[in-house]
Amino acid sequence: MKDSRLKNRKSRKKRLIRIIGLLTVLLLIATGSAASYFVYKVANVTAGSQQELDRGEKSERRLEAVNPSKDNISVLLLGDDSRPGESRARTDAMIVATFNKEARSIILTSIPRDSRVELVGRGTMDKINHAHAYGGLDMAIATVENLLDIPIDYYALVKFEGLIDVVDALGGIEVDVPFDFEFVEKSTNSDFEFREGKQHLSGAEALAFARMRKHPQANGDIGRGQRQQQVIEGIIKKGATFSSISNFDSVMNAVGDSFLTSLTFPNILALHSYATSLNEIETMQLKGNNMRLNGIFYLEVDEQSLFDIQVRLKQHLEIDGFQNIETNSSNLIEESY
Repeated sequence: MKDSRLKNRKSRKKRLIRIIGLLTVLLLIATGSAASYFVYKVANVTAGSQQELDRGEKSERRLEAVNPSKDNISVLLLGDDSRPGESRARTDAMIVATFNKEARSIILTSIPRDSRVELVGRGTMDKINHAHAYGGLDMAIATVENLLDIPIDYYALVKFEGLIDVVDALGGIEVDVPFDFEFVEKSTNSDFEFREGKQHLSGAEALAFARMRKHPQANGDIGRGQRQQQVIEGIIKKGATFSSISNFDSVMNAVGDSFLTSLTFPNILALHSYATSLNEIETMQLKGNNMRLNGIFYLEVDEQSLFDIQVRLKQHLEIDGFQNIETNSSNLIEESY
């Protein structure tokens, strides 16, 4: 088995790797010590990244605001492809993270960006990644709430190009490459080569791994979402190791101004109880079928897949009379693929 080789070290810092660094910001605090400097550094990062929603603190689907230290919560993770000077852009990644307090378990649910859904507040059917461009964070969140039929309590959004540095600050991550492939970033003439099996990836390589979707075995937007989840899990597992905590200052500096969130520092601090769950994260992927409408490509959401995900998330959040049932995550991953 050969390691992936970066033939041209020029890399473009963009797109899906940003969502990966975002989850690291939320969960790294759960894996480290309570040293005063550690807490101080994270507090400074989060304090500079606060942005409340127009709707206020509470989801309209909640009777009262949640408290992450005692309640089950959901967080919408977004990556957007805005350029300097742009206030809004289409989101290139959408993942709902749900946290069950009693079980101390985490589920990551990926929503393909081309999913054709109702954009809440606009009254039209369109790609879900257009919601943020049309109506900002509030429309994006309301649209996801309507699709999954659950409350979204918090959001965290990565808006700048730069979180490749997070992966590099961690010393790289390990993923299981499902098949041989090459990826060429034409705009920068960067050439990446991957071989099937476990591989150690740098930030630029992790970005290429997550972005690729035109290989015959890539499975389009669905497959990209699955590889994105692999990279997320890889960075969380690496972040949970002592060796990466020694690079914590570099990681936090790399994150810097790269994200916005409605989570406060105490909210994030409350996630420490999930530290033991970082190696057993469930993942789900919304399925669908490719379609063209008026010459535009969409993903038509599979109704059974959507229903199954809605039920599982309601169980995990223990809402609408549902009780949490812990599942075998490996089986769930196979079914979602």
